[in-house]
Amino acid sequence: MNRPNEPIGSNESNFPVLLDYHSVYVDNPQSVHSSAALVCNACKKQLFLSIRTLVMEFETKIYPQIGGYGRYNRIITLFSWFPNFAVSLNLFSDVFFTLIPEAYHCKPDLALLPPSSLLGNLSRQAYLNLTIPWLKGSGFSHCELYKYPVNISNYTESVPRDVVQCTRGWEYGKPAGLQNNLVTEWDLVCADYWKIPLQHICFMTGWTLGYILLGTICDWLGRRCALLLSVVLSGLLGIMSCLSNSPSVFPFLRLCQGSTLAGVFLSSYIARLELCDPPHRLMVSMVSGFFAVFAELLLPGLAVLCRDWPVLQAVSTLPLLLLLSYWCCASVFPESPRWLMATSQIPQAKKCLQSFSARNGMCVSDELYPAETLLSEIDEVFPEDTQPEYHHVVELHHTRVIWKNCLILGFTLFIGTGIQYCFTRNLHIYSPHFYFSYFLRVLTGALACIFLCVSVDRFGRRGMLLLAAIITGLSSLLLLALTQYLHGGFVLVLSVVGLLSSQALAMLSVFFGSEVMPTVVRGGTLGLIMAAGCVGMAASSLMELQNNSGYFLHHVIFASFAVLSVLCIMLLPESKHKPLPDSLKDGERQRRPALFLSRMNRDNPPLLRMQPHSSEYNRDNYSRLVTATKKMLTKDALPYKISISPQAPLLASNGTAPDANDDSS
Repeated sequence: MNRPNEPIGSNESNFPVLLDYHSVYVDNPQSVHSSAALVCNACKKQLFLSIRTLVMEFETKIYPQIGGYGRYNRIITLFSWFPNFAVSLNLFSDVFFTLIPEAYHCKPDLALLPPSSLLGNLSRQAYLNLTIPWLKGSGFSHCELYKYPVNISNYTESVPRDVVQCTRGWEYGKPAGLQNNLVTEWDLVCADYWKIPLQHICFMTGWTLGYILLGTICDWLGRRCALLLSVVLSGLLGIMSCLSNSPSVFPFLRLCQGSTLAGVFLSSYIARLELCDPPHRLMVSMVSGFFAVFAELLLPGLAVLCRDWPVLQAVSTLPLLLLLSYWCCASVFPESPRWLMATSQIPQAKKCLQSFSARNGMCVSDELYPAETLLSEIDEVFPEDTQPEYHHVVELHHTRVIWKNCLILGFTLFIGTGIQYCFTRNLHIYSPHFYFSYFLRVLTGALACIFLCVSVDRFGRRGMLLLAAIITGLSSLLLLALTQYLHGGFVLVLSVVGLLSSQALAMLSVFFGSEVMPTVVRGGTLGLIMAAGCVGMAASSLMELQNNSGYFLHHVIFASFAVLSVLCIMLLPESKHKPLPDSLKDGERQRRPALFLSRMNRDNPPLLRMQPHSSEYNRDNYSRLVTATKKMLTKDALPYKISISPQAPLLASNGTAPDANDDSS
């Protein structure tokens, strides 16, 4: 007998009970009364488990009956991409808020200079040479001024002078993007430079906490409630950030806003995935990445138009406020029916399925099988007093496969985000201009999305994740060992290739994690995975906090981790063209496919070769047999009447032949 969540047809013991009853009923109708009594209970129990399995197979049984990936699902998918655009605006605007101008120096202090009568009429360049020390290779000093003796009567260049720190602030050159940001307004340079990476760390800490906390809320309250809650809080915190006027208050507000932005991204990502069938999952997820790329491309123009950082913060918050319309229009972002079914919220699930069926142009009473409707099947499987069952990530300590997959994918995402600093730093060395490295990073992100779109469905998730990890590790090791021996062009090529592969590694880790994590804990587990990615992003800010003193160690550690991840990826399952797991048991059944062509299995294709196999078993035919048998069991009358003619026994009770003349016999 099958386990409750085991797919029909995976155990051949299903067939004898049903087929034996069918043969008894058809081939030997005279024994139907006695035989039916013997097999009725077993058949009904098997039918109950079979129907429950059919209902819980969302992609193959429920999803087609509500219209599949129809018009309404496409509309919801479109509206689920807009939160990704709004989140990306707020995430990458932090780069412009803390961008240090390429040229800045101390304001001259007349109290430190010789009397004006000794200086005469000097040009601006000569005046700066007199005031600010010149550093070979980097121009004017950023943090120092010359101090001349007080009682000086004759000025010459050989006059002894001291060097002191800036006394009257700084003069900034033409910045990239904003004319006024946090650095220029609060003079976050020189002795206060440490506040910039600290602000980045606070922002990433907020994202880390948000992924963990709001991911759990996704599993408890649902995808829609988590999105609306996150949108409201992030919008309010964004407005408060516009009004902050303190370098200590702003990082705290950004920390809180980062946590709510994480909830917006996570809830929309999960809801979008759970509304798609397996052929569309990859493309729908990657298109959301293009919305993020579009937001990055739009930000420099917005920064030039806004000029001041509070205005840019307000413009970035505006899309979040527009998402509040989802509260009024529930149809553009409904609750996930898969999550409702997985958590046994049957009344809400039935309403949601009816809505999807009607909006997709299907009949509300869509038939799952001939003469039976989808809703009646659900009513038959789940009693009226069924209570919702919620799960949380703490239950993962009872699992082995889910916990292993979560750790491996969190590790690969941590590497993919953390090692990008090693490649972008080489871009700054090749060209100091901000826009060169910025647009090159955006371009590699777009190419990574395109690369995943054309390769992952063809070669599988696990194989492409392995390839991305190998290229990332090799690029990092070559740069680590041969940078001083290579021409600048080769360093640039290796950096771009490494940046491309690391971005592909990060994006595919998130997508892979969303596919292999069960529905009942998908929010919490995917939140843990993405929180590890935020820790990797914060690692680069830690290097800047120490003035890049630990860059070499940082590069060595992440290059070693990239090599180690190649071995870890071998332990992952393959989710290509497979239904999403719903329960913890479904997640535990995912096994690592074979590495080579030997022992090739239909459900677990090998890593190095993916070949589709024709199925020898048709589940639909077996499902019809289940339904037909159930009808036969529940019928009150037989299809034809069995008549037995009255006939005297051939032998008497004592074994003697009856007397033909005995009228009483």
